[in-house]
Amino acid sequence: MNLTQKTVNSPHYITHANLVETFFKNAAKHGEKPLLFHKQKGKWAGKNWNEVANAVRRLAGALVAAGIKPRDRVIISAENRPEWAIADLAIMSIGAIVVPAYTTNTEDDHIYIMEHSGAVAAITSGGILASRLVLAASRVENIRMLVTMDEGENQPNLGTKIICNWQSLMETNQPLADIDSRIAAQDTDDICCLVYTSGTGGRPKGVMLTHRSIQACITAAIEILKEGGVDKNQRFLSLLPLSHSYEHTAGMHLPIQTKSEVWYCESVEQIGANLKEVSPSLMTAVPRLYDVLHERIVRSVRTKGGLTEKLFLETIRLGRKRLAGKALLPHEFFIDLLLERLVRQKIQARLGGRLKYFISGGAALNPEIGSFFMALGVKLLQGYGQTEASPVISANRPNKIKIETVGPPVSGVEVRFADDGEILVRGDLLMKGYWRDDHSTAAAIRDGWLHTGDIGSLDDDGYISITGRKKEIIVNSGGENIVPTRVEALLTIEAEIEQAMVDGDQRPWLAAVIVPSLETRKNANTQEALILLITETVERANSRLSQIERVRKFIIADDFFTIENSQLTATLKVRRHIVKAQYKDRLAALYTR
Repeated sequence: MNLTQKTVNSPHYITHANLVETFFKNAAKHGEKPLLFHKQKGKWAGKNWNEVANAVRRLAGALVAAGIKPRDRVIISAENRPEWAIADLAIMSIGAIVVPAYTTNTEDDHIYIMEHSGAVAAITSGGILASRLVLAASRVENIRMLVTMDEGENQPNLGTKIICNWQSLMETNQPLADIDSRIAAQDTDDICCLVYTSGTGGRPKGVMLTHRSIQACITAAIEILKEGGVDKNQRFLSLLPLSHSYEHTAGMHLPIQTKSEVWYCESVEQIGANLKEVSPSLMTAVPRLYDVLHERIVRSVRTKGGLTEKLFLETIRLGRKRLAGKALLPHEFFIDLLLERLVRQKIQARLGGRLKYFISGGAALNPEIGSFFMALGVKLLQGYGQTEASPVISANRPNKIKIETVGPPVSGVEVRFADDGEILVRGDLLMKGYWRDDHSTAAAIRDGWLHTGDIGSLDDDGYISITGRKKEIIVNSGGENIVPTRVEALLTIEAEIEQAMVDGDQRPWLAAVIVPSLETRKNANTQEALILLITETVERANSRLSQIERVRKFIIADDFFTIENSQLTATLKVRRHIVKAQYKDRLAALYTR
């Protein structure tokens, strides 16, 4: 039986013809207001709307002078910083197409994207990142121009290719005189961004996003933020790479349209310090960040121990009881009020003190992590999307958060469930297709519906729950379906386990590749002690799983799953096929013992 959930576009916000037009209209109104911030030599430095707009015009002039034309592809590969946003807006303003590339890409990754996209230019920052991009460009004929953002970078000799420094372009080029007419000439259905997927199952695909598709997500997001009273003049802390469609839409173009400030986080390692320094009101991130914050908070509390730990655990218990809709007993009510001041306010101060919402997307959030933050009084809105949907499909609402779900479809999105539970999506948010890949486009979008490959269900309130990926569902030898991500989430919630990958397709029971945490490795003096400790931990996790979901045997991974060893995508998702190939023989041996 097919289920259908429909919503309509919100009437509260105007959808402009294109994203750059919106930026310049806001810049004209808010010229001296701060917009983009990043840290330079240990101090936060900001650019106002006028400064950003002028830099966009100058870079647009430089690109046109270099022969960049409408529909030409231009790669951006840099850390999150004001120049990234400026480059994005400048490329779009002349009708060219932005091709974001992850900073973790190898030289071969860059070559593939350069050749596949047919990019004619690339913009990067400096150091090793620039070196990798330059080496890749030297092997790709179609790249004609390279721009490095950082001063003092050695400009290599690459023959006929134009190599130039960002600052010199800003100084030697005048603002593009006809930029307004170039923007006006663009259609809302023009491709403005070509985002390559993270490649969990093989070669990445180039997703063609339009002004209309990205704007559809922004309009829907603003409506949700309005419900929570945070639809304008906010302070975003940007951590997720801008090369990710989630951050590109929600961490850059959304703040631009809500007249908000964007502060670029230094790194995951500095997230705690940056939260305190910046005091953001909003932050979008993938679940891995919340895992890290959870781990740090819990570790800090355990280290203090004693009364501090007891009060903290009671705060979580009472908070989760309220989340479950259960009434607190009279004495619990007064204890909870006391814990609000003794615990929750202190935790919120560690997060900057002004945080209204964490927003989670990009992968499934472990419900225990979500309820942990909610119990501490930190509101967390989990959403769901795909790059092919620009990327926001659904999201929890501020006035009704069901953290175990990804919320109802956002405005303008129609969702339908196929007979096998696959989520199908329709609306203005859909991509135009995959670049140079008509076959994959036809497979992904059929009769106007995007086939997401995700399995889910809809509750009585219209909230979607994601239960797994069609390609990742494990079918054991008894024909029973198992969702590996649920098992992995319950394993990795344990402090002793950093990462896990579950296997068992066409097998009688599940096995796992376990990556112990650093602290666990330190506490175990021998391999035998480590195996014993992980065995106890797996048994503890198994107690919360059904019989068919329990992990019977495991192996200890040789190393962490990382981007560098290709076992994680740039968005920190496990590349299951790579991990399985790496440990194929050892996993198979578990079933023969």
